[in-house]
Amino acid sequence: MKTVLMVGGPMGVGKTAACRQLKGKLDGCVFLDGDWCWDIHPFQADEENRAMVMDNIVFLLRRFLQNPQIHTVIFCWVLHKDSIYEQILTRLFEDGALPAEEVRVVKVSLVCGEKTLRERLSRDIAAGIRMPDVIGRSLERLPLYAGLDTEKLVTDGLTAEQVAGRLQRLLAEESRP
Repeated sequence: MKTVLMVGGPMGVGKTAACRQLKGKLDGCVFLDGDWCWDIHPFQADEENRAMVMDNIVFLLRRFLQNPQIHTVIFCWVLHKDSIYEQILTRLFEDGALPAEEVRVVKVSLVCGEKTLRERLSRDIAAGIRMPDVIGRSLERLPLYAGLDTEKLVTDGLTAEQVAGRLQRLLAEESRP
């Protein structure tokens, strides 16, 4: 049985850092950040690019899952709507080339308080990693995660290593019969 761990959360919550840490804890594991699938300059979130990123994500997830050496695929992205999960998963299994019954899907939303999110994003802005407008966009999405059909993992006060440990424990719990 293969596993896809889908980790969502607002920008700045710590998805990428935690997923990088987790990858190093699991043998036969690959990590895909959805942002890598449309790292375009200048960035444009139009319909054509949205369609392209979805194609890229589904293609890469499928290829990773078809690789016999890979047992766990960690995928992170903002994932702020159930419909995004549904679109990815429907397309991933649509033609039967990858049997859905052979893949366990675990969906997790990383969340934190508004203060923590502001602090983390402000550090990234000061370091030149993000643009200042990210704070408003991220805070706008934060409440959306409460209503998603996902496990919630609160990251306030946790390091990326600690979040990775909790994700690893969640994967172990989810695999028990």
